[in-house]
Amino acid sequence: MGDSPFTSAVVVAEQVRSGVSSPMEQVEAALAAIAEREPKIQAFAAVLGDQARAEALALSRRPDLATLPLAGVPVAIKDVIPVAGLPMREGSGATSAEPRAADHPVVARLRAAGAVVVGLTTLPELAVWGTTDAPGRITRNPWNPSRTCGGSSGGAAAAVAAGMVPLAHGTDGLGSIRIPSANCGVFGIKPGRGVVPSELGATSWFGMAENGPIATTVDDAALMLSVIADRPELARIGPSEPLRIAVASGSPTFLATVDPQWRDAAVRAGTELTGSGHDVKPATLPYPVNLIPVLARWTAGTAADAEGLDRRRLQPRTRRHVALGRALGRFVRPQQVNRLEDSLRAFFENYDVVITPALAQPPLAATTWSERSWLSNIVANVRYAPLSALWNLVGWPAASVPVGTHSHSGTPLAVQIAAPPGGEARILALAAHIERVGGGWPRVAPTR
Repeated sequence: MGDSPFTSAVVVAEQVRSGVSSPMEQVEAALAAIAEREPKIQAFAAVLGDQARAEALALSRRPDLATLPLAGVPVAIKDVIPVAGLPMREGSGATSAEPRAADHPVVARLRAAGAVVVGLTTLPELAVWGTTDAPGRITRNPWNPSRTCGGSSGGAAAAVAAGMVPLAHGTDGLGSIRIPSANCGVFGIKPGRGVVPSELGATSWFGMAENGPIATTVDDAALMLSVIADRPELARIGPSEPLRIAVASGSPTFLATVDPQWRDAAVRAGTELTGSGHDVKPATLPYPVNLIPVLARWTAGTAADAEGLDRRRLQPRTRRHVALGRALGRFVRPQQVNRLEDSLRAFFENYDVVITPALAQPPLAATTWSERSWLSNIVANVRYAPLSALWNLVGWPAASVPVGTHSHSGTPLAVQIAAPPGGEARILALAAHIERVGGGWPRVAPTR
């Protein structure tokens, strides 16, 4: 068992800007890593070898190469947003195989900044589920291939954790960046509503879904976020000033219990931050008791995305999800979120950020969840990943930060950091502090 080579996106861009390396060299290195590790991990829906090489060659001729923030950095795009010239299949056999005419704004911003798209990553059908598999394909956790990488940005997190790319795009509608990031031991952040163009599906799941970065370091994620948000200042992570930090280590629902190691990871992070001068206190978040607002947006958002598709070609679990969404759409009401936001704003009168476990349980088994019933998928997803949805419902920023390893599963542990709107820079600074004080987490999973 050996360690995969790792070079951060920040370093790659510096090397390309200075002429020490070239876009083509970086793309070839990423394609070689994909060729070596992809057969075991299955993180890519498509690998763009010749297209990426052509893109790298064109990039090397750009007169502004020495000024580009992501010069020559290989990046993977989740197959749920348009990439010009490629179909957008969304993990489904029911979607169109016709190429898309134009890039999504996130892809356009990445390319304008010098990034090179080397592939499209896997996801569960229509980005609905917290595991990533489809008939004939299971995307596996690089730390323990018998466990899931998570979902729905499972391929993205697995590709970064396996050292195939330094940066990956993800989307997050109910934790779909943070859940796989926690499973795979990488850093992922869901920005607050309006920070990055969403334009996801029909309604962006009624405003719950956002685009964001997945990376091996906080600096890398901040750099990518600064590009896709068109806010260069986000790349400059300042020191974390003394904060009032709440640690909410309990479960948000009676339907799930928090594994002691996941709970202790959050408590331990709080204890370590107390030693760094922060004011840390245990707390209980005002989680919603009524889960209908989340379920209605989740299912009705999926139903809107499925409009025009041949539903006979959808997986049975997704068909059931869509049918339920058509019935629950009338329960999507803005006032539900308004009341929840009021209670959260009252909570944050006393705190600047909150830390929770990122997951309630270790990653689920890597198996054919796409062939199981709707109910078994729902129960499994809620039991292991119930802590992220709150921040999608209100549209506030939240991130998953690696903090250790689970002794039973051999997969990473992580905490979630969330803050009120506008708190992205605060979350990045605190996450960078945790990364630095903890000595950094392993950058990529060992090869097996």
